[in-house]
Amino acid sequence: MATIDKRIIPLAIGGLGIGTTEFTIMGLLPDIAKTLQISIPEAGHLISAYALGVVIGAPILIGYSVKFPPKKVLMSLMVIFTVFNALSAIASDYSMMLVIRFLSGLPHGAFFGVGTVMASRMGGKGKEAFYISLMFTGLTIANLAMVPLVTYIGHTFHWRWYFAIVAVIGLIALLFLKLWLPDLRTNQNTHFMEELKFLKGKQAWLVLMITAIGFGGLFTWFSYITPLMTVVAGIKSSQMAYVMVIAGVGMVAGNLGGGVLSDRMSPEKTCSLLLFLMMFSLAGVFFFSQYQNIALILTFVCGALSMSVASPINIMMMKAAPKSEMMAAAFMQAAFNIANAMGAFLGGIPLEHGYTFNYPSLVGVVMTGIGLAISLRYKYVYASKSTSDINASGNPTYNRQH
Repeated sequence: MATIDKRIIPLAIGGLGIGTTEFTIMGLLPDIAKTLQISIPEAGHLISAYALGVVIGAPILIGYSVKFPPKKVLMSLMVIFTVFNALSAIASDYSMMLVIRFLSGLPHGAFFGVGTVMASRMGGKGKEAFYISLMFTGLTIANLAMVPLVTYIGHTFHWRWYFAIVAVIGLIALLFLKLWLPDLRTNQNTHFMEELKFLKGKQAWLVLMITAIGFGGLFTWFSYITPLMTVVAGIKSSQMAYVMVIAGVGMVAGNLGGGVLSDRMSPEKTCSLLLFLMMFSLAGVFFFSQYQNIALILTFVCGALSMSVASPINIMMMKAAPKSEMMAAAFMQAAFNIANAMGAFLGGIPLEHGYTFNYPSLVGVVMTGIGLAISLRYKYVYASKSTSDINASGNPTYNRQH
């Protein structure tokens, strides 16, 4: 049995911390609102502040760090992440918390941007997508185990423990980044505007559109999963923790499966196939969620599909920006956050008009169908470039030290 390459573990631990801080807060909003003496909608702005930090921080931090060794960049990003999550645990009022959550989000996209490229390099030819999926395993394990656990601790003791735990994970990630992450050297012949030139091409924009629209379809389901399962499927509120575990197991399996499938089939074929399956699984949610057992099966399937596309879509983006891979990967994180926001917003429209909680997934079918159409267009135009082109072209930004 093959052993896990320990070099990828620091990136997975970083993903674990990022996933824990990003998703746990959703279950603790009432607790935070009560302590800070604000309404729950106001507490929800803390989520938006973090997401805004991700979108703004990703290109800026990548743009100004490309000349530095990626190991030092990742360690610096994790220091920022750890410090501001620790400060979140002691923030005294809402205004301070809002600013701190924005600052906490700044390193998120940049960390995954640099980490994605490093993971593909460590994997080498034929294993790029699988190694990227190994990095994102930390994110999926966060949803499977850490989010329910930390949410329970936050409810039982105090929500401030949530941020303290995330800060501890950040310290652990920092230690392993120092010990196990390989050293790479930088090419000094690059600058911020040079890194953004990939946005002039249609190829990169197609990938961003696939992500923001197609992947956004799944957020129409995930954003409203609690009322869907309790109101439509008839599952007790007290059992929702188990439902989320089912979704989390699906995310772990789908993440790894998507990486393996992408390396075997090509990322373009894998992305189109997964979007096709997403469209039908969301249609299944719409038509069959009233049947409890089927609803639970669909929870696993949708959870798996929600993470399976991460590796192939990132490989496609790296191919679209061979001279700006880390900046492109950082933009992918911004696109995923846009997908989150679009899915929640568009999925909520039928609810505002009095339709039941299975209707957001119908919106998701449309969004995923549009993403599939764009993916097929991308495949038709650009699939002639094989995954090996990434390695054949070399990494113009970072090269392995010898």
